[in-house]
Amino acid sequence: MERKQSRRPLGRRLSRRALTAVSLLAVTAAAVTGCASGKASSGDGGQSTAPAGDGSNSGTKSNGKNSIYVIGGKSDDPFWSTVKRGVEDATKLVKAGGGKVTYLGPQNYDNLGPDVAKLTQTAISQNPSAILVPDWVPENQDSAIKAAVAKGIQVFIYNSGGIDAAKRVGAVKYIGSDDYEAGKAGGAKFAEAGAKKVLCVNTVPGSANQEARCKGIKDGAESKGANSKQLPLPSSNFGNPSAVTQAIKGALLKDTSIDAVVTIGVGDADSAAAAIKQAGVGDKVKLGTFDLSQSQLDRIKAGNQLFAIDQQPYLQGFYVVSIANQYLSYGVLPPQNPILTGPLLVTEDNVDAAISGTKAGVR
Repeated sequence: MERKQSRRPLGRRLSRRALTAVSLLAVTAAAVTGCASGKASSGDGGQSTAPAGDGSNSGTKSNGKNSIYVIGGKSDDPFWSTVKRGVEDATKLVKAGGGKVTYLGPQNYDNLGPDVAKLTQTAISQNPSAILVPDWVPENQDSAIKAAVAKGIQVFIYNSGGIDAAKRVGAVKYIGSDDYEAGKAGGAKFAEAGAKKVLCVNTVPGSANQEARCKGIKDGAESKGANSKQLPLPSSNFGNPSAVTQAIKGALLKDTSIDAVVTIGVGDADSAAAAIKQAGVGDKVKLGTFDLSQSQLDRIKAGNQLFAIDQQPYLQGFYVVSIANQYLSYGVLPPQNPILTGPLLVTEDNVDAAISGTKAGVR
């Protein structure tokens, strides 16, 4: 979404092997300083926990053992499974110090803002050292996030909200992509490829990062002489391929001037590809999406999709947990704010490298 998905292009992402090596080196260093290690376990209800030795945690630390709560998207959301992979790899560092990481996610996205606010309150009730949370719907979430800060809990905003959200709620850092800038890059790419009217399909309307993506698409397209409009769909359609396909197909048949479609996530992009085919406009309508999956990469390689915008979700999960842990343990903190993980535009020119990263489970 992801958040939070994407900002300025970064260099090539570290391979899974390289990142694992970094993790293991850090774990080894922690062990040498006398930190105890724990064993990870998984719970039910969308939670995964790496438990630590003892007791509750109040304030920012408890006997040097950090308790970190990560709030994210649905566990069966492909994007968030990649974020969680980064969280799980970084959890090794937390466990080495005797700490724990707990992941909380909503059951669905139908009532996203209030549901995530409740998850934040749940995390606060456990007196953790830190809460790491996307700021998807500020009007619903900000009061809960500010309550965590007021209680002395260190808060990191990641994936969605950006530096403005981090400053507004008093968080330590923002880690993730800049959704508006990512959208601008995509809108400009469409226009450069000859598109004149771009349809931005939003299946989570009202979500700050998705609205920013569609606004970026519009501004990027207009900067190159094209234009864009948004197709907001009920959030209940998210994860319902048939409903999304039919909605996009209907929009294409109703407005034949649309010559490009962009979606806020990979599942919707598959639905858009089906809609374009069913509407019989594959020779005219270009497709793009935010985030990556194997089907997007296959279409790009085959010349059936123009681009995918990668906000590098693995890095979001890995960075936010490891940076929070280092800050809690040692007061170590990178000076950059925000810490950006994207955007990186994947096109036919660099799709082979992206395919390799997807096979490794980190893209």
